[in-house]
Amino acid sequence: MAKEIERKFLVEPGFAATLATREGGTAVSQGYLPVSGTSTVRARIYGDRGFLTLKGATRGISRSEFEYEIPVADAQEIIDTLCGGQVIEKTRHIVTVGQHKWEIDIFSGRNRGLVVAEIELESEAEEFERPDWVTAEVTGDPRYYNANLVDTPYCDW
Repeated sequence: MAKEIERKFLVEPGFAATLATREGGTAVSQGYLPVSGTSTVRARIYGDRGFLTLKGATRGISRSEFEYEIPVADAQEIIDTLCGGQVIEKTRHIVTVGQHKWEIDIFSGRNRGLVVAEIELESEAEEFERPDWVTAEVTGDPRYYNANLVDTPYCDW
């Protein structure tokens, strides 16, 4: 089974502002399909590539994840016709710190102002270098799950 093990942190505003002015970020648009229970299904356009992703319930900092590349036109069609407006827009920057790549998402639209850094790990116990530009850890806070940000965006907090 494919497994995602990830931790999330907020980003120091000064560092986020510096990133926002840099070139090299990748535009991300992801729509969420309606499902019941604790699973999520999303279509994503990441730059010029399309993906379909299925995720299970989060247990600790882990959950099952299955991701498949699909034609970008199909991903756009799914977002436009099947997601009912449940769409997140953001720009992703990749920053390497030590042996790990951090994905820093600068949200736009109704989530403007939110900047989250994620690190994927091989195990829940894996150690990593924590850069000085991350602040509070929000791994277990469901408000920061992208699937929840479509229903309760950052601007409504």
